[in-house]
Amino acid sequence: MQQVGAKGFANAQLVDPRQLPVPIADLSRRARINFSYAWILHRKLMLRLAAAGIVAVAIVGAYEAREAVVAGAMNLYGIAQGEFARAGFGIDKINISGQSLTSESTILTALGLQAATSTVSFDADAALARIEAIPSVKSAAIRKKYPGELIVTIEEKVPMARWRIGDATYLVDEFGNAVARDDGSFRELPLVVGEGAADDAIAMVRTLDRYPQITRDLAALSRIGDRRWDLIFYSGLRVQLPENGVAQALRQLDMYQATDQLLDRDVAVVDMRVPGMVSLKLGDVAIKARADAAKTAKKKGAATHVVDADYETPAEKAAEAKPQ
Repeated sequence: MQQVGAKGFANAQLVDPRQLPVPIADLSRRARINFSYAWILHRKLMLRLAAAGIVAVAIVGAYEAREAVVAGAMNLYGIAQGEFARAGFGIDKINISGQSLTSESTILTALGLQAATSTVSFDADAALARIEAIPSVKSAAIRKKYPGELIVTIEEKVPMARWRIGDATYLVDEFGNAVARDDGSFRELPLVVGEGAADDAIAMVRTLDRYPQITRDLAALSRIGDRRWDLIFYSGLRVQLPENGVAQALRQLDMYQATDQLLDRDVAVVDMRVPGMVSLKLGDVAIKARADAAKTAKKKGAATHVVDADYETPAEKAAEAKPQ
């Protein structure tokens, strides 16, 4: 400390500090000083907060202007489409080939064409994806032919059977998937009936292909309880197949047809559901013939075998007509 001599206070006066004026604080200067201190101590944090604020403002602004942006983009797209179309690139011709199950209207809807769609801006990949999603289409190809033509080539799934469920009949492919409604143009395909019939139809149809004697007059395959099959013939005969051992039952039925013409007889039902056992429910003609035969045998007092002529098969009648 430096000692001040008494001479320095020669002219000094006594002052009451409470009487001294209080200067007005310079707020801007204090703010600058405080900001300088904060900048030095928290510069990184302040920069991050400022960046976050800018991003938030930008997001809010974009969200508020989203409708205007989208509308502007659509307007520009429409203008471009119209300009291309007016320049001679508007799609005015569509060549579709390879379809028989798929209607042209279904394909045109999948293409998604608008009035001013041009070949330049047409999204062929998106249209191709929509076409291949049609149940009857296996694969497809779309080619642009400038200035204004589309060439669409369709490869359809092959129907293997007809499936009737309720009042509707569908065509099904090799996997049992319904591919189109049956319009009556595929009567040569086997008919399967009932809930779940389409799932196992193809395997059953291929098994029956080995037995032409059985399928000759076969009208339909009926799925029972989604567990087993009945064979329904045009004559009205129903053959009830077992749940298991279907191949063995068909071989047995084929043998009966070869030796006894069982399927040509007046039989209403052939029940083969129990392995190793065949039960028959006779038709009206057969019941009458048996009753008449029993009456005749009773009158004669002997168990004579009598068969009504109407109960004979065409093969038996032909054999009897041959000269001996």
